[in-house]
Amino acid sequence: MREIARRAGVGPATLYRRFPTKETLATEAFRDQLGACRAIVDEGLADRDAWHGFCLVIEKICELHARDRGFTGAFMSSFPRAMDFAASRTYTLDAVAELGRRAKAAGRLRPDFVLDDLILVLMANSGIQATSPAARIAASRRFAALAIQALRTSPEHAPLPPAARLLPAVRADE
Repeated sequence: MREIARRAGVGPATLYRRFPTKETLATEAFRDQLGACRAIVDEGLADRDAWHGFCLVIEKICELHARDRGFTGAFMSSFPRAMDFAASRTYTLDAVAELGRRAKAAGRLRPDFVLDDLILVLMANSGIQATSPAARIAASRRFAALAIQALRTSPEHAPLPPAARLLPAVRADE
């Protein structure tokens, strides 16, 4: 907690007044991440082009998870009962399912797509290992683009984002 206060530029007393325990601090941070996720899904739903909204959700959620790598897992393992996120999860899954239905109806999303496919994409995205946070985000963007191409009804091969270095450079003399 002292290190967090130092990095935030406040005194420990200020931090403890606002967040009396580590759990309250982590819960608030997790609440912010849930809010960011919901905002992304709402933005996708509001898009008049269902396919574009669907793609936006995949791209932005993958990037959010790449930026905050491991946060959700760490939070849930450390504070499994800190908050009831079932309603938020249900809303998100229902909203993404609706986006999927609309994108299928528009003829842009594969007819055999199921919501578990998107969950699989997000699970795979969370496994990206890279040499730096910037490389992880770049790799996540490329992975999202590859996943979107795989989910599309017709194989339009748009240019992919640049590849990221995922492994340390190997020296020629090794």
